[in-house]
Amino acid sequence: MNTPGFEQRIAALRQQLNEYNYRYYVLDDPSVPDAEYDRLFRELQQLESEHPQLMTPDSPTQRVGAEPLKAFPSITHQVPMLSLGNVFDDESLQAFVSRIQRELDDLGRSDANLEFCCEPKLDGLAISLIYQHGLLVQGVTRGDGQTGEGITENLKTLRSIPLQLRRETPDQILPELLEVRGEVYMPRAAFEAMNERAREAGEKTFANPRNAAAGSLRQLDPRITATRPLEFTAYQVAQVSEAFAAPTHFQAMQQLKGWGFKISHLLRCVEGYIGLKGFCDALAAQRDQLPFDIDGAVLKLNDLRLQAELGFRAREPRWATAFKYPAQEQITQLLDVEFQVGRTGAVTPVARLEPVQVAGVTVSNATLHNMDEVRRLGLKRKDIVVVRRAGDVIPQIVRVIIEQRPADASEVGVPAACPVCGSHVERAEGEAVYRCTGGLYCAAQRKEAIKHFASRKAMDIEGLGDKLIEQLVDADLVKSPADLYRLELEPLAALERMAEKSASNLLQALQASKQTTLARFIYALGIREVGEATAANLARYFGSLDALMKASNEELLDVDDIGPIVAQHIRAFFDEPHNLETIRDLLDQGIAWPEAERRREDLPLTGQTWVLTGSLENLTRDQAKERLEALGAKVSGSVSKKTTCVVAGAAAGSKLAKAESLGVSVLDEETLKALFDKYKKQ
Repeated sequence: MNTPGFEQRIAALRQQLNEYNYRYYVLDDPSVPDAEYDRLFRELQQLESEHPQLMTPDSPTQRVGAEPLKAFPSITHQVPMLSLGNVFDDESLQAFVSRIQRELDDLGRSDANLEFCCEPKLDGLAISLIYQHGLLVQGVTRGDGQTGEGITENLKTLRSIPLQLRRETPDQILPELLEVRGEVYMPRAAFEAMNERAREAGEKTFANPRNAAAGSLRQLDPRITATRPLEFTAYQVAQVSEAFAAPTHFQAMQQLKGWGFKISHLLRCVEGYIGLKGFCDALAAQRDQLPFDIDGAVLKLNDLRLQAELGFRAREPRWATAFKYPAQEQITQLLDVEFQVGRTGAVTPVARLEPVQVAGVTVSNATLHNMDEVRRLGLKRKDIVVVRRAGDVIPQIVRVIIEQRPADASEVGVPAACPVCGSHVERAEGEAVYRCTGGLYCAAQRKEAIKHFASRKAMDIEGLGDKLIEQLVDADLVKSPADLYRLELEPLAALERMAEKSASNLLQALQASKQTTLARFIYALGIREVGEATAANLARYFGSLDALMKASNEELLDVDDIGPIVAQHIRAFFDEPHNLETIRDLLDQGIAWPEAERRREDLPLTGQTWVLTGSLENLTRDQAKERLEALGAKVSGSVSKKTTCVVAGAAAGSKLAKAESLGVSVLDEETLKALFDKYKKQ
């Protein structure tokens, strides 16, 4: 293929990818799957690497290509980026409208229509973008309004900023000069996810989405900025070639949308004070549900000629203002740190605060996530702190004002015992969370522990569902798993949606569940990270509950699939006296399993890997798996060269075909049953 052919393909790919970007980031209406976009992007990258002479700065592949800077250049704005005046209540909003009316009267424009354009005031970083002949040539921060920092390469990494203005038709003429103002911000969900990743990695977190956006844009290495989930929304045309000047702000925004910019989907035009008040009230009502932080509403006279006539005063326009909402950050004092225990045993520090109004809500508590977060903040009791509440996010402490720390500030330590049940508290290596070890005993974990105990793969208590368990606990009829076996007909039948027949059936099911297997019982105990397969391995290896309870860490590590962390969880569970009391109580209620349990090395199928596929007629897959594991086999979900045998039931599919291709032995259900019968007699 000759060069012109390559040139045409490269141009077509760029146009196609830019259109896909526009639909995804501006219209929020993706037209192709991500995989298709990635395929075309890789094709463009390949062609540009093979023909570097055809590379252009507006190519979608050039969003992250510049080397790190040593410093940002200082750039003077061609048109100053002035700030807005503020109003905080209906009275000052009315005064704003009345002042504009008076000033227009003084200009002889008493007949002017007071139409305003309204949109959310995004809480991010204001920037200016300059385009020449449709190409992005410069991006600058607001700075002091007169001079800002040149961050062009960083801004190019944002996919919601077009590198080249979009043409709706191939022959569409673009302005020679266009300056667009807008806000770079970080959506709430993306901010929370980024901070959570930082916490897990033990790294510093950002105080709020605005700080995160500002910090991300001021990275000297654009490649770092490219990893941050930033977005850009345009809110003003600062200057444009005369032929493209629109008569109103609203029309200018629609023009920007056509050129490929994202504008606020909440942009509205309203009439006079009543319209402005209605918009501000409606926006305030949905503030918490928005996917991004806002700190108010921006209100602008829509007619651009009237804007020009009204002009400016000091450092703000006469024709616009910001209606500010209550702040989402406030200063208060940390009175104490208490610890709460969650349903999984997680022991979480909670800040008790001097009550303070944040974003219109009285806040007296704030989450601290875990002790690593306490240490990162450098938090002490009695500290003066900044509290943030945004949207549905639980209030949190974002920083300590060290210079205001009182002399009697004291360290925050981890409790040695669970504040609910008094059991030991442990922290596994590599984890951020401390946990209560009294899983069977702790009241905070009671409902979840009993739900797990009664579940199908544990004690399999038929008729004992989650809602009934919650009723039993709430009615104080059950405080531990052992209490299930003390239930009596009359109080059970008196529960909501229960009757004598249902209660009687449940009591029979409880009696039936007492005959179980050691593996099921171990799994039912709810030891952290001990699932069904691990419980089966433990039962096979130790052969008795007593041997397991006495096992050392070293002995536990000898069991298949058990590493240091799981061994630590098992040892911590059996070292907790409250758990041992509950286990003894359960055994006293008559729970038992066959005494013929044997150690792993004595079992006939030890070291073998079996696979079940298709439908079995006389056994469920779970029953077949349980019996194979009781004979020492490992039951896998996939076939490989290491597979010993495949049991193929009706409608066996790809696993059977793979077994045959690998030469793996295949048995039918009848042969499997004969195998079980053979070992049952031994």
